[in-house]
Amino acid sequence: MRPPITIAGVTIQPGTRQSIELPIPSFYTHTSASMPLHVVHGRKPGPCMLICAAIHGDEINGVEIIRRILANKTVNNIKGTIIAIPIVNVFGFVSQSRYLPDRRDLNRSFPGSKNGSMASRLANILMTEIISQCTHVIDLHTGAVARNNLPQIRAFLEDEPETEAMARAFGVPVIINSDVRDGSLREAARKQNIPVILYEAGEALRFDEVAIRAGVRGILEVMSFLGMRQKSRKKKENSTRISRSTHWVRAPESGILRSIIPLGTLVQKDDILAYISDPLGEIETKVLSSTSGIIIGKTNLPLAHEGEGIFHIAKYSEAEEVSNHIEIYHDELDPLTDEIRSEEIPLV
Repeated sequence: MRPPITIAGVTIQPGTRQSIELPIPSFYTHTSASMPLHVVHGRKPGPCMLICAAIHGDEINGVEIIRRILANKTVNNIKGTIIAIPIVNVFGFVSQSRYLPDRRDLNRSFPGSKNGSMASRLANILMTEIISQCTHVIDLHTGAVARNNLPQIRAFLEDEPETEAMARAFGVPVIINSDVRDGSLREAARKQNIPVILYEAGEALRFDEVAIRAGVRGILEVMSFLGMRQKSRKKKENSTRISRSTHWVRAPESGILRSIIPLGTLVQKDDILAYISDPLGEIETKVLSSTSGIIIGKTNLPLAHEGEGIFHIAKYSEAEEVSNHIEIYHDELDPLTDEIRSEEIPLV
């Protein structure tokens, strides 16, 4: 029998699961606050994987992804341990904000300190209570407000075979080889030799059914890869390709933006992506792609200031192959075109 796991003074025995309220600094009204988490501690030994969401409080797709993971029947018989935290930045989540009340970005505050700012203290709590017990991490994010991201994995892949294997196992068509940012959870965990992948999909403050389904499927596939659950009998060919660089297309003028290219589209250099005009339509400027690649992010706001990033393009040597895989992948997950009956009612 493997040993129990203890978090915030609560001991979870092997073969059991339990919800815990991890204490965090209170609101200034003296109302107590806590970070909700759920632990599934399997009977048999295996990895300890953290799945967390809403480090940026307005990025909520991951909250629904984690709910569906915890409701999945196979989770009850895992090897190893899952620590699931649907809302890391409770304060930002309550106020529908990316940031903490002091406007600090929690994902630029790791590893934190017991005596620092609120962000630093929250980061320290996560590192000491949770990360210290983990072997693998999946961090769930979305685009910012009015910015939509194609389902993608971001990870630092240079000389990181375990991280790359996790990224490929997740199975989304797009992987971005991305440097770690100073003060991020990825950086802090990597310094402790813990593989971390970051899943980006959808838009802040919005549920996106395809992005959610992709996240659930990806996490379950990573669990299978790590030996935490039984692998699917139907082995799928992994068509994921890694992009080593991305590029932002910025608005050449300020004005009213009319985008004509959707996410996931393969574009060539100098293709027209959008038009920007004045409110009367008397002056119009074309927005041209400055490179060839796949549109992995775009603004949803039809208002643009000069210099603002409006399209994000991932560069690939095999871009056409990636584009075809994206189309097939989307059809498999879209409730209107999928052939696999889901136990979850699609969100609209």
